[in-house]
Amino acid sequence: MSINDLFFSLGIAFALGCDAFAVGLAVGTRNPCRRACFRLWFHFGLFQFLMPVIGWLIGNSIYEHVKEIDHWIAFTLMFIIATKMFKESLATEEESEGREDKDPTRGWSLVGLSIATSIDALGVGFGMGIARMTLLKPAIIIGITAGLMTHTGISLGRRLSATFGKRVETFGAIILYIIAFRLLYI
Repeated sequence: MSINDLFFSLGIAFALGCDAFAVGLAVGTRNPCRRACFRLWFHFGLFQFLMPVIGWLIGNSIYEHVKEIDHWIAFTLMFIIATKMFKESLATEEESEGREDKDPTRGWSLVGLSIATSIDALGVGFGMGIARMTLLKPAIIIGITAGLMTHTGISLGRRLSATFGKRVETFGAIILYIIAFRLLYI
């Protein structure tokens, strides 16, 4: 890998990792346990690695059919999760205790967040395939960078939550709404 390819890969990885960082920040405001943090940064890194590979493999014919709605899919997933998080941030402690599924790092919430934050990586992989670029090393760099940026976002979100309390969780949900609407313009 040449130095130009390395800088290209790092630049793309950072750009793609910004959504993962922002979601990590939002989730971090909820003070997740260590396992939840691991699940989030691991899955975000994994999906950011896999999506360029999938994009590279599917080629132009399939991508042409989905490219018109991919941003709507990502928007819907992110919007639903943001709404759920926003409602929970406004709930009183008694209301929150009655809910079993409060962890966005489990089940379909985790899958939805992982897809929504990595859908743009699918397009990057597709573009790399069209340009006949090698994929494995850039995909690894993208995945690792997304995982690290998610971890950093979670850590920062925890610190902000400890300082500002439950209001930061509301702010985290608002960040997810902003990302959701930004996904409409991909």
